[in-house]
Amino acid sequence: MKTIDELLAEGVSGKRVFVRADLNVPLDGTTITDDGRIRAVAPTVAALAGAGARVIVASHLGRPKGAPDPAFSLAPAAARLGELLGQDVAFATDTVGESAKAAVAALTDGQVAVIENLRFNAGETAKDDAERGAFADQLAELADLYVGDGFGAVHRKHASVYDLPSRLPHAAGYLIGTEVGVLKKLTDEVKRPYVVVLGGAKVSDKLAVIDELLGKADRLLIGGGMAYTFLHAKGYEVGISLLQRDQVDTVKEYMARAEANGVELVLPVDVLASADFPDLKTKAPADFITVDADKIPADKEGLDIGPKTRELYASKIADAATVFWNGPVGVFEHPDYAGGTRAIAQALVDSSAFTVVGGGDSAAAVRTLGFDENAFGHISTGGGASLEYLEGKTLPGLAALED
Repeated sequence: MKTIDELLAEGVSGKRVFVRADLNVPLDGTTITDDGRIRAVAPTVAALAGAGARVIVASHLGRPKGAPDPAFSLAPAAARLGELLGQDVAFATDTVGESAKAAVAALTDGQVAVIENLRFNAGETAKDDAERGAFADQLAELADLYVGDGFGAVHRKHASVYDLPSRLPHAAGYLIGTEVGVLKKLTDEVKRPYVVVLGGAKVSDKLAVIDELLGKADRLLIGGGMAYTFLHAKGYEVGISLLQRDQVDTVKEYMARAEANGVELVLPVDVLASADFPDLKTKAPADFITVDADKIPADKEGLDIGPKTRELYASKIADAATVFWNGPVGVFEHPDYAGGTRAIAQALVDSSAFTVVGGGDSAAAVRTLGFDENAFGHISTGGGASLEYLEGKTLPGLAALED
């Protein structure tokens, strides 16, 4: 695929460049609580603007139902992008309507505009190729060139991600170039020992990547809500912990395959358990006990890995050459259950390995817990996209950027 540097070398001054970014940031009302994705795309936007392009930035945010919804407006993201660029950024209050057309027409060389949430138009996410294509045609009228840099959306077959690049000369932005380079180090150019830490709520969300990693990783460390399906598969009582009974047989098969393949599959040996899920708004002190993983009381649920497991997992990471981590290992949003996720992050920081934090909640966790982002080899902006790449899937947004 063509790189942004190649596009810049050809000259973009005076050209209208559509940048498909990922500005899907978490909001508390209109306040951005984590601007990592905006910061990640800023170098691409700055380079284009600095070269005299007229830059149109577009993204989705959240899951509106194909119609305008003020709760999902990109206005806060546009304002933050302007702060990072050190220049005024125009904001269009629609996607392809009069406001967008006027904002683009008003741009001069080096200026930037953000158009409203693409998912306010049903054509963005339509399953019907013709409906999606019609929206892509409207977007194409706004620009002369296309730069794909929304890595967090490249696994989606959406109009601005998949259909639009075929309608305009296109290139990959700096972020996508970096993300793909990192993922190749986790697939084609792996240095060993290769350790993968998988957390998150549901084992079903990770089955495909576990299936793929059973032939590639040296160790799989399992945490989070998904761990209790594994523990149940071992015959343990898991109380009222999150459990996907319909996945138990699959998990048993994966555990047998891991043993046959010589892959070390490591499960929690102790957990923090409580009868009540914590209040994540007030963060009031939680009432919990620490128990061995095979002794969870019938009326309690596991909410974090325990201190012995934290030490065990850190020891399994210590000698790694490559570490990929996707998914918190506990309810990190509450201080009483953040210890396990903090311990995993610290183990990555202490390691001399090439470390990758796989986007989504994992990326939010390391920032929330106060870790220096530069202490990790890479923090991905796309958890879902990273997982699908590791599963060996073809990502529509990357395929569309290939010439």
